[in-house]
Amino acid sequence: MYDDHYGLTGRPFQLTPDPKFWFDTATHRKAMAYLGYGLSQGEGFVVITGDPGVGKTTLMGHLLGEIDAERLNVVKIVSTQLRPEDLLRLVCAGLDVDTAGLSKAEMLAAIERGLHNVARTGRRTLLVVDEAQALPVESLEELRMLSNFQAGGYALLQIFLLGQPEFRVTLAEPQLAQLRQRVIAMHHLETMDADEVEPYLIHRLSCVGWRGKPRFTNDALAAMYRWSGGSPRRLNQLASRVLLFGAVEQIETFGREEVGQVIADLQGDSIEPARAANAGPQPQRQVEPQVQAEPEPLELSQVAPMPMGTPTPPAPPQARTLGEPVSNDPVGRRVAELEAQVKEQDEALRRVLTLLVDWVENGDTGRRPDLSALRGTAA
Repeated sequence: MYDDHYGLTGRPFQLTPDPKFWFDTATHRKAMAYLGYGLSQGEGFVVITGDPGVGKTTLMGHLLGEIDAERLNVVKIVSTQLRPEDLLRLVCAGLDVDTAGLSKAEMLAAIERGLHNVARTGRRTLLVVDEAQALPVESLEELRMLSNFQAGGYALLQIFLLGQPEFRVTLAEPQLAQLRQRVIAMHHLETMDADEVEPYLIHRLSCVGWRGKPRFTNDALAAMYRWSGGSPRRLNQLASRVLLFGAVEQIETFGREEVGQVIADLQGDSIEPARAANAGPQPQRQVEPQVQAEPEPLELSQVAPMPMGTPTPPAPPQARTLGEPVSNDPVGRRVAELEAQVKEQDEALRRVLTLLVDWVENGDTGRRPDLSALRGTAA
């Protein structure tokens, strides 16, 4: 409804993660640098955590959109408290292995064969597990065992784990000490800063043909940031309701008052009061009276340097090579160096992997494969 009213070609603030709306916040740029570093290593685990709604799934969708399918075979799993055998069946499905009638041992053997088959094509396999905090410890241990598969000293499988903050608590369990030792990079996604709210809104609106309507004043942006806490999902939820309200009331410029009305409606829609009412009377405790100070509002200069004006259609974002350094970040510079090395070594590594896989599968243990002609470039 509101997209037609404002002349937009789509819904800019839908809650479903969509990589086409990718927006580079400071924390997402750092996460991409860590992911790029992890990919350049080609082994072990990379862990990304964050609160619900900060953009973990969108981040991974953006990464997978940049991956060269000729170099990586990606298997993606969304975890829902999977038992070890169920997890193995999903991995088998990602490798096109039929698991009908297979025991656990047979599935493991089939997975290893599948990884070898992928390696014969000169590719590595990347396993991405979303909502990893739902995996039991036993399933995480099964993933660690899968990471042991290799050919001639080269890992056949790399694993990315995405989860909510409690996943870090799970990783601290004593049973997972060996898995922790294989984590080569870890990053926690934060919410966006106050000065990123306006560019974020403009970016998403511009993706669907925004031409200056609607607009948000500085105090409206400040109110939106305070309510959302910088969470992209909550900001999308609020912005979508604000535009719906604007379409009904014929509003083109939103100020603090209009945003405040929508926030009041959202708070009235909250199920928390209903939960409290159904909880019944609670035992009273003697507490010392406290005087809580009202939170000081953010200065407008902290929220946005200027109001949203009539836009010039933004130039499409320049493609950034995975692992490109961010500013003067030493991690970014290191990632760039590693990416350059990967490009130079890629062809030689493919040849090495093919030769090693042939040697392992042929069972020719009487002699080692001759790699002398390749060591100079693949080292």
